[in-house]
Amino acid sequence: MHIGVYGSGYLSTVISACLADFGTPVCCCHADSSHIVEVAKGDIPFYEKNLQEVIRRNVRSGRLVYSTDPEDLARKAQVIFLAEDSAQGLEELVLRMARAAGRVQVLSIVTPVRVGTTTALEKALKANALRSILVCQPMFFTNGCAVEDFNWPDRIILGTASSEAVSALKQIFHPLVMRGVPVLVTNYETAELTREATTAFVATKISFINEIASLCEHVRADAVSLSLALGLDKKIAPRCLQPGAGMGGIFAETDMESLTGLARENGVDLKILSAAREVNRSLADRMFEKVSGAIDTVQNKDVGILGLAFKPNTNSVAGSASVQLAQNLLAKGARVRAYDPVAIPEARQQLNGMVKYCESAYGVAEGVDALVVGTGWPEFRTLDFGKIRHLLKRPIIIDTKNLLDSSRLRAMGFQYLGVGRK
Repeated sequence: MHIGVYGSGYLSTVISACLADFGTPVCCCHADSSHIVEVAKGDIPFYEKNLQEVIRRNVRSGRLVYSTDPEDLARKAQVIFLAEDSAQGLEELVLRMARAAGRVQVLSIVTPVRVGTTTALEKALKANALRSILVCQPMFFTNGCAVEDFNWPDRIILGTASSEAVSALKQIFHPLVMRGVPVLVTNYETAELTREATTAFVATKISFINEIASLCEHVRADAVSLSLALGLDKKIAPRCLQPGAGMGGIFAETDMESLTGLARENGVDLKILSAAREVNRSLADRMFEKVSGAIDTVQNKDVGILGLAFKPNTNSVAGSASVQLAQNLLAKGARVRAYDPVAIPEARQQLNGMVKYCESAYGVAEGVDALVVGTGWPEFRTLDFGKIRHLLKRPIIIDTKNLLDSSRLRAMGFQYLGVGRK
């Protein structure tokens, strides 16, 4: 079976590489030749753990090839995953692929779309007497874990009424199906809504534990232990139940905004989602208050931030609480120094050169009034805190991810402030 993936961004790059890693020949296509050439060399425009080596391995083996000819892809491939990061121009792309194919083919829509989109696309195909079969197939990737998420998904969702399409996709995802990954076949609208509802539920879960963490600080409870106790309840589960600086990611806010808009258009008030979004947005302000409270005022003070990505193992700063904190600090007259292993180029675009970027965590710590752990990069756990203690102007650490050993740092003479912890 010939398999194609169309797209030029995050989704298409991950999906094409991981499908090829199943041992399946895959062609990844986009009309932007400069992008395709760079990706074919393994030079991807974002950081994602293990992805570069997966691409290079499969390109060397010949299983993963790249093309700039969409019509040729449509003629050859029986199944094409439409995996642009944005739905803009999706109808035009679907019609273009269907016309070029000139036969029945499966077009699996991975691009995030609003509810009702796939039904509208199907009507457009019928109006043009085209025979392609549509499937809405949302995929759930977490930045920094996308390769792992692809290979170990919680479920495969296929929004389609076509048994032929289901059979073809089960064949492609045979390694996962044989491993016991559930395959849920539903209608277009349910599949479309699943993605946005999943994002909204995770945001609600994260916002809940962060609100409880705030209460913990007032009643001498420990939010980390509390999160573990809650997570061990089989009705709750521990994933996304850790207090910290909130939820970010390239699709998180757009998914929630889309779901909120859909509800508004249908006269439904999603009060819990609205509250969760408000809590999530307020967390950067809460972190600012922690810093300001620890050093009395941030005016003319130096603050160091370790980590700018919204989470470890990615260079994405979309929705990053660290970036928002830096903006708040700068607006209130602080001087900010920062380090991140991979996200500095992306952060520069949002912070407009106002931050002093350092080449190491130790450079950030030198001479600052407070050091903030903004991203949970594992390497920050193993820093030489004896050295950092002497580099800091004041031995203050604000750990927005509860990453560090609070008892050890306090024994070393640090003033340590976590989230939801005394």
